[in-house]
Amino acid sequence: MNALPPASGCAPELATLERAPILRERGQREVFCGLTGIIWLHRKMQDAFFLVVGSRTCAHLLQSAAGVMIFAEPRFATAIMEERDLAGMVDAQDELDRVVTKLLARRPDIKTLFLVGSCPSEVIKLDLAKAAERLGTKYNPSVRILNYSGSGIETTFTQGEDACLASLVPEMPAGDPSGEKELLIVGSLPDIVEDQFMRLFDQIGIKRVGALPARQASDLPNLGPQTRYLLAQPFLAETAMALEGRGAQRLDALFPFGAEGTTAWLQAAAREFGIDEMHFNSVIAGPRERAKRAIEHSAAQLNGKRISFLPDSQLEVPLARFLNQELAMEPVEIGTPYLHRTHLARELELLPQSARLSEGQHVDRQLDRVREDKPDLTVCGLGLANPLEAEGFATKWAIELVFSPIHGFEQAGDLAELFARPLRRRDVLRV
Repeated sequence: MNALPPASGCAPELATLERAPILRERGQREVFCGLTGIIWLHRKMQDAFFLVVGSRTCAHLLQSAAGVMIFAEPRFATAIMEERDLAGMVDAQDELDRVVTKLLARRPDIKTLFLVGSCPSEVIKLDLAKAAERLGTKYNPSVRILNYSGSGIETTFTQGEDACLASLVPEMPAGDPSGEKELLIVGSLPDIVEDQFMRLFDQIGIKRVGALPARQASDLPNLGPQTRYLLAQPFLAETAMALEGRGAQRLDALFPFGAEGTTAWLQAAAREFGIDEMHFNSVIAGPRERAKRAIEHSAAQLNGKRISFLPDSQLEVPLARFLNQELAMEPVEIGTPYLHRTHLARELELLPQSARLSEGQHVDRQLDRVREDKPDLTVCGLGLANPLEAEGFATKWAIELVFSPIHGFEQAGDLAELFARPLRRRDVLRV
């Protein structure tokens, strides 16, 4: 088995040296807000609770996105700001204290409480950091109280997870600077996917592996100069800066999408921890081969097809690389809300030079380019999918790629199928 070459180490700006200039779009945007991240984060952190300080619109968004039944006990809620709060007729901090006191009395199982800012709370300058500090002192040590912003005023929805994880970094215990190296997987993954990666790292020979976020508040892994971390998600820029501020070092790798991306991701850790290459190859040979066979089921449907990504989740660049590298799709335009050139340097190196890259959003211009390019498949937000379908375009909901298990060897076939399905549906409807 041929091992992938090591990271080139080239400067990020060199990765796109021969590519056409990146289009920088500034205009109308069409994305969910960062509150959406609560839908997968509250399932991941099993003793955490997310209290959104926002409006009834925020509450309706979370309720509908999560599909929570009226009799369920979810681990999120909205402290609804009424007209008197917005008008300054009551002390919003006193009102928040009252809500938190009532919540913690009812739910003694909560070990970490996130106060989540929204557009309304930020517009009236409600200081949730001050509230978290005050309430944290009151309820310490039984409950850890943190805050972050889920506002969608200037961000895309996956940055909600980034802000949440960044707020956890200061809470991580310090590791022994002179101790053994430890590996940290950064990014929320479905439990089954995380368990698969943990088993693979154990078989490879890397025994000290932690995850951020941890499933329990008491299980936050150690952090310090001995920490080497792998990003599982490409949208965690703020979290990465916070980790490196405490001495951790990022391992440069492709993201773990598909057989090749997952191999490169695992291999970056194996090389850092001095794992024998032959042993590494023997461990991943079976899962990698299964992934390739699973991907092959969608190859006939996707091979040679042209695809455009409208900016939505920040997953666009690594997914375009996977589709081009492993399924021979042709990326026409790869739009992303924010292009982190350092974290995506290796991904960018593997994209075809013909692909158009765009950063930011201007909905009207990007829709005009879709109409002109006429791709076989367009990946976009929910609000744009139906109008494009009405014009005869096959579309894929971008948010489904965030909610679905798509990382790793065992999910590679499912990831390919997510793109093949809308094309198959289109072919059936044509008949």
